Amino acid sequence: MSTSQPEESRPSEDRTTPDGLLHARTGTDVSPEDLVLASGKDLTPQNLEWAKRKLAEEGPAALDKLLP
Repeated sequence: MSTSQPEESRPSEDRTTPDGLLHARTGTDVSPEDLVLASGKDLTPQNLEWAKRKLAEEGPAALDKLLP
């Protein structure tokens, strides 16, 4: 019996997602809905108001702070 693992089950550097592909922003405007959903909250009027205030204060960087 062999103790080596099949090639598919071994960790591989090639399977790592490049950092450039992990960022969600595509250069488009960030909406309050985007910010609410990225924060894991429900789309409620209160959460949308929170997102509008956060976007007004921080701009699109507010979304970058929530996502990897």
